[in-house]
Amino acid sequence: MAFWLLYIFIIIQRLTELYLAKCNEVKMKRRGAIEVGGDHYKYIMTVHLLFFISFFTEYVLSNKSLSVLWPMLLFIFVFTQAIRVWALYSLGEYWNTKIIILPNADIVAKGPYKYIRHPNYAIVALEILIIPLLFNCYITSIVFTFLNSIVLSIRISVEEKALMDLLEYKQEFSSRSRFLPVRLATKTAK
Repeated sequence: MAFWLLYIFIIIQRLTELYLAKCNEVKMKRRGAIEVGGDHYKYIMTVHLLFFISFFTEYVLSNKSLSVLWPMLLFIFVFTQAIRVWALYSLGEYWNTKIIILPNADIVAKGPYKYIRHPNYAIVALEILIIPLLFNCYITSIVFTFLNSIVLSIRISVEEKALMDLLEYKQEFSSRSRFLPVRLATKTAK
């Protein structure tokens, strides 16, 4: 029962986000926004779709059960959802699943973006790791953490280049780590 509740919740969440992204895309393009990096978008979508198929298949075919660590993993999942909502709310109409940039717009540097450059990508990476672990689906967790890191490395380099070309991104975010809050990133760099 817990698997189905979580699985359906995540699918509804992702479909809602795709709808929101499409609405934001239309608004932003009406204002003159530019889409970049469309070449790799299909790979991101494929990885995410295959993640759901793999998670479902591994759980059902292997007769998996809830992890003994489920309270801790569920806490981390709920925490990631709070940060996800905070990130989406902070970006507002600028949030999208695609790279859509409004030239000369102000950089969003509030919410979690005040502390790290890519909180939403960090959240997605954690989710891809943690969601399968809730149900002992280790293969899905490992394989898709690896695949997601590949598509994210491409995505982030394309996105940051576009942001630097079209906005004042470098000046605004040069002091922020991509995935760790500034203080943590400074301590780990020493």
